Amino acid sequence: MIQPNANVKQGFLDKYFSGEAIDYRQVIALFIPVLIDQIFVVGLNLINTAMISSAGVAAISAVNMIDSINIFLISVFIAVSTGGTVVVAQYKGSGNDAMVSKATAGTVSSVSLLAFVIGLFGIVFHGPLLNILFGAAEPDVMSNARVYLIGSSISYLGIAVVEAVCGAMRGIGRTRASLVLSLIMNLVYVALNLVFINLMHMGIHGMVLSINIARYLAAFCALFYLLRMDSTLRIQLRDIIAVNLSMLKRIMFIGLPFAAEQMFFNGGKILTQIFIVSMGTYAIAINAIAASFAGVMQIPANALSITIITVVGQCMGRGDVKDAKKFVKSFVGVSSLSFVVMGLLVLPFFLPILSLFHPPAEIVDDIFLIVLINTIAQVPLWSISFIVPSALRAAGDSKFTSLVSMLSMWLFRIVLGYLLGIVFNMGILGVWLAMDCEWAIRGGIFFKRFLGQKWYRHRVI
Repeated sequence: MIQPNANVKQGFLDKYFSGEAIDYRQVIALFIPVLIDQIFVVGLNLINTAMISSAGVAAISAVNMIDSINIFLISVFIAVSTGGTVVVAQYKGSGNDAMVSKATAGTVSSVSLLAFVIGLFGIVFHGPLLNILFGAAEPDVMSNARVYLIGSSISYLGIAVVEAVCGAMRGIGRTRASLVLSLIMNLVYVALNLVFINLMHMGIHGMVLSINIARYLAAFCALFYLLRMDSTLRIQLRDIIAVNLSMLKRIMFIGLPFAAEQMFFNGGKILTQIFIVSMGTYAIAINAIAASFAGVMQIPANALSITIITVVGQCMGRGDVKDAKKFVKSFVGVSSLSFVVMGLLVLPFFLPILSLFHPPAEIVDDIFLIVLINTIAQVPLWSISFIVPSALRAAGDSKFTSLVSMLSMWLFRIVLGYLLGIVFNMGILGVWLAMDCEWAIRGGIFFKRFLGQKWYRHRVI
């Protein structure tokens, strides 16, 4: 009885998750470390949010406000590191090991330089940024926000090195190495938060200290791995310091449109955050806690969206469009199914999880309503909105995906969010409904693009 079931399972995996050069075992080996990484990142962020919430509503509101800026700024150099992942993956697929090494070094140098400039910008212009974006916030929230923004900006270079090395390792297929580096950074961060926030009661200052120590320790480990432990790449420090203009151009071909997309996309999120700030401190807290629940629901799907870049990138490096198409369809199906599973796992434990955040009783029902609606909407909409563009980008179709993402964000999520949330007085619920509608529109456009031929006719390497 066991053998036929095993054969059916293997036949299913072979049919949907194996190709000419990549089989389902390799796909699973790529996916599992990324999944574990996402579980730890989201889980530890959940714990961190819960820990800082013990310092009061003002502290959690400040962290949520500044994290919207952090996501905006960090996403720029993470986008460039994604460009590096695509280039590395395509060179790996083509079998050119020498260019894999050059692409890896070029990714680290370009992302680090960009992060240094962005971090300096955040430190120098923190005052105007806060006043323009969140001037309506209460004084105690603003005071916490100022400390958190400056401290976060100082840490950008550290996380940039880690993201660049992890991105290159994912492109090669060494997701275990990227997992270890991510775990070092996030586990140290949580451990130090426990000491500085819960034991020493340092509040937002403790969180800033934790994030800098954790990110720069992980950056040191990432460089040590690249320069001393990895014997196949043979990268030296001078390869990272010297900028290879030819390689930089290839990386930026993918990275710059994605960076522009992320700036507009997350800039739209900041504008949405401004709507929410005007609704009051409770609305900020509702948004932060609901976003934490959404992050938990998206763990498997996010891991799939990261894995598909390596899989499709290597397929396109070999010129195998048929396999690339098959993998995209399979990943979209599994991603949608994952939302059903996560909803069934998380919703029954809503109240125990919610208790970690110590929310005021008045906002519990509002949080549940948003979480419930978003859980249902994610099943049909999230995968076509995020898995498909990741695949298109891995094939080199970066300009189209970025343009669609920018326009859908600003024409639908922002405008509709303002109308529903402010004009029609639906509050924070209106903002979240607008986001779900935007997923449907952009997802439909991306899926139509995928059914055509233009997305796989780009030349990256």
